[in-house]
Amino acid sequence: MVDVGSPTLDQLRIFLAVYDEGSFNAAARKLGRAVSVVSYGISALESQLGVKLFDREGSRRPETTDAGRSLLSSARAVVDETDHLMAQVRSINAGVESHVSIALDVMVPFDIVSTILRDFQLAFPLVDLSLHVEALGAVAALAREGSADLAISGPEVLDLPELDRKQIGCVELVPVAAPGHPLAQMDVIRPGQARLYLQLVLTDRSVYTEGQEFFVLSPRNWRLADLGAKRDLLIGGIGWGNMPLHSVKQDIAAGRLAVLKLPEGASVDYRLYALWRKDSLPGPATIWLLEAFEAAL
Repeated sequence: MVDVGSPTLDQLRIFLAVYDEGSFNAAARKLGRAVSVVSYGISALESQLGVKLFDREGSRRPETTDAGRSLLSSARAVVDETDHLMAQVRSINAGVESHVSIALDVMVPFDIVSTILRDFQLAFPLVDLSLHVEALGAVAALAREGSADLAISGPEVLDLPELDRKQIGCVELVPVAAPGHPLAQMDVIRPGQARLYLQLVLTDRSVYTEGQEFFVLSPRNWRLADLGAKRDLLIGGIGWGNMPLHSVKQDIAAGRLAVLKLPEGASVDYRLYALWRKDSLPGPATIWLLEAFEAAL
């Protein structure tokens, strides 16, 4: 019977980093360690456990073995529980935060944001706040990198292991165009007809959802990084596109934009999630913000 040693927390972190990042070099960059330290950590862990975790013969990228894959969930559970414990201790010692940084998806209704932040100022008058507004994966990137204590993000393609998440609401997106646009003048839009016209699409500024398509129907599209610019171009008659209903309600009522009855769907639910790092539990002020957004969205 093999005598199994006790792995260290550091060895488990190295194991997960190599698996998550896909290589020893990338894991070393993520952990801020030398590649030799990462390689030694994996070798030591394999020796202690008596199993081979990665097949790394030759110059190929390390492939996780069957034994390695079977141990992943347990290793991640140990690391997550330890991070949770450490975060709890830091939260207890810190008390109320002196500064909170939040990142919001551009789709979040800003009238809700204004109300919440006004009430936040009254509840926590001594807490400074930083606000970032981004789109798509760039919101999750700020939380993952530690630049935001709390992020309210849209649907994420990647499941980032560093983050905890909680669904807290959704925003309705509707396809719109200027009244003079050909699609807006059609009594009946046939399936696939929207593909013939230029679609304005909100683009991404992060690597986490780079190249992914979100609600894109037309092969002819322009990419914009700013929702306000997209609205202005739509009103100007340049293409059609999906917009959050709350941001174009007045334009629709005033006749500046018309809702398109696309057979592919007249609206789309854009789900919103609260994100925060597992190793940094939200403090009292951040929890207040999370609960306020959850109640309002």
